[in-house]
Amino acid sequence: MDNNAFGKKVFFIYPHSVIQNELIQDLIDREYEVYFINDHTKVTSICEYYSSPILFINIDEGIEEPQWENLIKSLLENTGTNHARIGIVTYNENAQLAQKYLMDIMVPCGFIKLKLGLSESTKIIVKTLEANEVKGQRKYVRAKCNPSEATLNVTIKNALVSGQIIDISSVGMAITFDGSQDLEKNTYLKDIQLKLRGILLRVSAVVIGHREQAGEKTMYVLLFDQFVTNQIKSKLRSYINRTLQHEMERKLQIR
Repeated sequence: MDNNAFGKKVFFIYPHSVIQNELIQDLIDREYEVYFINDHTKVTSICEYYSSPILFINIDEGIEEPQWENLIKSLLENTGTNHARIGIVTYNENAQLAQKYLMDIMVPCGFIKLKLGLSESTKIIVKTLEANEVKGQRKYVRAKCNPSEATLNVTIKNALVSGQIIDISSVGMAITFDGSQDLEKNTYLKDIQLKLRGILLRVSAVVIGHREQAGEKTMYVLLFDQFVTNQIKSKLRSYINRTLQHEMERKLQIR
């Protein structure tokens, strides 16, 4: 099982269009680690592989509601999966259905009626995530990068230097350079051009540390400065989310 000591992963199973198009981006911008899956056969695998995941299940799609009921009961009763926290998301306003999941099955993350509206649904979900301490000790979501798909260019001492991004968050990144560089702590790097899977962004950052390993390139840790706009940070978070989504699909072999 994945051991995620610094935050829990949030999964939306068959997310409704309004959730996939709007709410998920809102949660990403709030620095939650969010995934979506349109395959009910992977739900058990998620619960087995990841440590204490949060699952919001759309019982309106995928399989019939009685089948969802049986699957959710199984997840909550099985010792290999009952660490997962499950909530229901639906357009169905049937009071008996809500009572079944809340009182009989006792799903821990609530029964969310989307007909209340996106704003109210978002508030409920955010409160649920806060109550379950989903962020843990971490403040920002970070993703490891494929060096061939995450590169940078920056001018150092009047020379254009290229490099690779090792990992990145909305507040900073770890990088290596193609050639030998000797950057001291607090070195300011202006107008760094990032290329993240074809997305071009410009940032500025300060060197806050480095690590040298025998036989490997020196890795520098950079902290973005105050001139990195919220719009750029949102694009960084979207890239991070797509990278993590791709890695999750690889682990669970979702096609």
